[in-house]
Amino acid sequence: MSSHHESNHTSDSRFADVRLLIFDLDGTLIDSSLDLVHSVNATLDHLGRRQLPHETIESYVGNGVAMLMRRALGEPVDEEELQRAQVFFLSYYRMHMLDNTVLYPGVSEALESLDGLDMAVLTNKPVRFSEGILEGLGIAQYFSFVYGGNSFENKKPDPIGVHTLLRDLSASPGQAMMVGDSAVDVRTARNAGIWACGVSYGLGFESMRADPPDLMLDNLADLRGRLHGI
Repeated sequence: MSSHHESNHTSDSRFADVRLLIFDLDGTLIDSSLDLVHSVNATLDHLGRRQLPHETIESYVGNGVAMLMRRALGEPVDEEELQRAQVFFLSYYRMHMLDNTVLYPGVSEALESLDGLDMAVLTNKPVRFSEGILEGLGIAQYFSFVYGGNSFENKKPDPIGVHTLLRDLSASPGQAMMVGDSAVDVRTARNAGIWACGVSYGLGFESMRADPPDLMLDNLADLRGRLHGI
């Protein structure tokens, strides 16, 4: 996979039926890495642990809070300490989740251009945080459903969230596309039998080398043109 991807407006007939777009949140719609890094390091401080480099923490993001804390604490994990870490992290992050978090370039334009299609968010982040960030950044109105890592029994890449959205919005798999920044999102799409679109600017680009999506974008604003032309 080359480092530069097509970002023109040539539509692809494979995606002509797509009418449901399911977006990942962190690394796809929002750049939340600094607030997540600060919250993890505040948690490590609270536990008397040494802080971790920003890049290390960023590599731990994407599989939900429990896995983020487990990775940050390192093996072997003491389950009681892990529980205390999660409680502190969630409390701290709730207070600081909009300190530095912003939309990626092209996201506002993309959502505006796609208005009229069914859109939803499926993230491994807890749902109340996800809804709070979408509202805080002024884009909540675009999404008919927001599902988080605690909305279902299993997190992505389990397809339960996608299957639920297909039912919610009466869409067939061929009419749906998962848009995300990592292999977790591509695998979620594959497990659910829907299209996968990757974005190259997020946290998980390297992970997609082994799990390439059907479409790769450098800027989300190009998505509308690739789906249906302009």
